[in-house]
Amino acid sequence: MTKCAYHPRFLLVSRLAMATMLVFLSHNLILDGQTALADPSSPPPQTQASPAMPPSAVTFEPMAFSELPGWAADDHLAAWKAFLASCKPVLRAGARPAKPGSTGEPQALLDICSTALELSKTKSIRTRSEARQFFEANFRPHRISGGDSEGLLTGYYEPVIKGSRTPTAIYKIPIYKRPPDLVNMVAESERGAKSGSFTHQRRTAKGLEPHLTRSEIEEGGLAGHGLELMYLKDQVDVFFMQVQGSGRIQLPNGEKVRVTYDGKNGYPYTSIGKELIADGQMTAEEMSLKSLKSYLRADKDRAKPVMWKNKSYVFFKELLGNEAKAPMGVMSIPLQTGRSLAVDTTYYAIGTPIYVDAPRITHATTSKVFRRLMVAHDVGSAIKGTERGDIYFGSGAEAGRRAGVTKQPGHLYALLPNETSTDYGIPAVPDPKTASMEP
Repeated sequence: MTKCAYHPRFLLVSRLAMATMLVFLSHNLILDGQTALADPSSPPPQTQASPAMPPSAVTFEPMAFSELPGWAADDHLAAWKAFLASCKPVLRAGARPAKPGSTGEPQALLDICSTALELSKTKSIRTRSEARQFFEANFRPHRISGGDSEGLLTGYYEPVIKGSRTPTAIYKIPIYKRPPDLVNMVAESERGAKSGSFTHQRRTAKGLEPHLTRSEIEEGGLAGHGLELMYLKDQVDVFFMQVQGSGRIQLPNGEKVRVTYDGKNGYPYTSIGKELIADGQMTAEEMSLKSLKSYLRADKDRAKPVMWKNKSYVFFKELLGNEAKAPMGVMSIPLQTGRSLAVDTTYYAIGTPIYVDAPRITHATTSKVFRRLMVAHDVGSAIKGTERGDIYFGSGAEAGRRAGVTKQPGHLYALLPNETSTDYGIPAVPDPKTASMEP
């Protein structure tokens, strides 16, 4: 086993004031929008996460890396690449005051991102061992105290759907671009944490008003305004692409184009899967992504009022050039398969590394145990709570299968900047139990 010594290039010297720590505790996603949503039709939970605690009741308690189950066995180089993916967007957003509704990042996290980008330019981190050194030198893991009694992990993915740029006899159901009168009431990175009220409205001559509902839009409320982006086969395809927040559309010539969330009508998300269970149309045991799609497609007249129970409606834009290489999370962060996590920004700043311990997720890895370092890249209205996370599984049918059966208990451990640990009265020093170990 090769030993790893800490190198001073990985250490930061900036000081994080306690006030900036509060961004982690500042004042949930509309389960649709911006690729950050858990599938509402996924199987019944094996555990139920408790309601989110008020930020004032939650604390982060420092711990050692050696206390993280499976830490030494993880692929830290994959986690490093995921962390790098969000550094430029996080730095563009900048540090902002730690207050309810803040979308900014604590300065120490920005400092670490700056260091990471410099290291990437010199290719200083090329192995799992070096990546592990980086995380252990700059962060310290924290367990969450006073929050949910037990965590819950779900999954989401990018569907691949056949469609057309122009209406045809087969593809005649439009997906719409963002209307010009749409106004954000909260920052997109905070819409999950603020999903209890209108996140978007429309500007009218009388002022701001609620936008059209799903039923009003599907009945032609936006027709004739030149907002049609592309056309899909049916409203079921549109609905589930909105739930996931993004998609790849395969055109008749074989070309695949990527579309992503670009705002929503602002209404809170309603899970139609839960509605069908409550109405006795399906049991919790029968409910799955596959069974829900089959139910809706079996009778279009029956499906329409069911989908209309969810008033929330997502708008899209086409990604071009380099942006089209990957689906986008919040802040236009390119999502990383198996490493991007949607979180509740009430408790976690975007860009924060989060270690996920979910051993009952047995279908997602060859080891049959899901324990890995992920990064907060996304948000979602169903993602509410201190230990609530939504795992991005990638693109296509297999990713959809894995996401659709993910609803297991687990725990989240936040990796906060080392200087945050100092503010808790704990020296920012390497963990002696892991400093000389390599997976």
